[in-house]
Parts: sequence; structure tokens; C-alpha cells
Amino acid sequence: MLDLKNIHVGSLVKLCIEERKINEVRICKFLKCSGKELESIFLQKSLEAEVLLKLSILLEYDFFRIYSQYLILYAPQKGMKYNHSGNEKTILPKYRKNIYTKEVVDFILEQIESGKKTKAEVIKEYRIPKTTLYKWQNKYVQLKNSMK
Repeated sequence: MLDLKNIHVGSLVKLCIEERKINEVRICKFLKCSGKELESIFLQKSLEAEVLLKLSILLEYDFFRIYSQYLILYAPQKGMKYNHSGNEKTILPKYRKNIYTKEVVDFILEQIESGKKTKAEVIKEYRIPKTTLYKWQNKYVQLKNSMK
């Protein structure tokens, strides 16, 4: 299981290459780098966004989603600003923070089912609303039961 608190993207890239059995020569041509430079990529804890984007395209795997899941689970939510209108102008796109991927939901429910964390610990540590957690449990319990 991936440790989202300690992301080492270089080793994840190497693992993805090995799983997909992609020739390193092809990767080097795509990235316009040498074999030695590719090996150094595998050793890096973080990569430049442009390199990570190219690797995501080539390997058909969204490495950025790993960081998004970290933000969903561990980044503090922005507090309510009662003194602001909420219509502040920005050029940057706005995204909803509370969109949980299937992988995140599965991870959280597995934490509870395995006994690693209690519901209260999950709610506190990951800042997931109590009602959301209970809805997930009801939904996925029903799905599991219907698949049996």
C-alpha cells in the first residue's frame, strides 16, 4: 500500500515502468535524456512538474493524483470566511476540495474495517464529515452484499 505521508515519486515511476514492461530506451527518447539521467529520476523524491507530466502521459498513469489524494486526506480545509463575499476574482481555476476518489474511499474504509483506525480517528485525522463517512459505509456495505 502506498504511504501518502511519504511520497517518493521516483521509485513510483520506476515501479510503474517495471509493471508495464516499457523499454528504458523508449523512455529516454521520449524524455530526451540519457540512461544515467533516467536512473537519477528514479532516485529523486520529487520531480519537476514538466517531467512528471511527460511520464504520466507516456506511462498512462496520473502521478499527480497521488499528490491530490494527499491533499484530500491531510491538508487542512480552508476555513469559512464570513467577512468575504466569496466572489473574489482569480485567474486560477477553482476546484472543489471535497471530491474523494474511489481509491481514497476504499483506503479510508479499509482503515476502519481492519481496525487500524476508529471512525472517530478517521473523522478527526482526515477531516471527513461524519455524515459522509456513514454514507460511504452504507453504500459500500450494500455493494459488497449485492456482489456476494
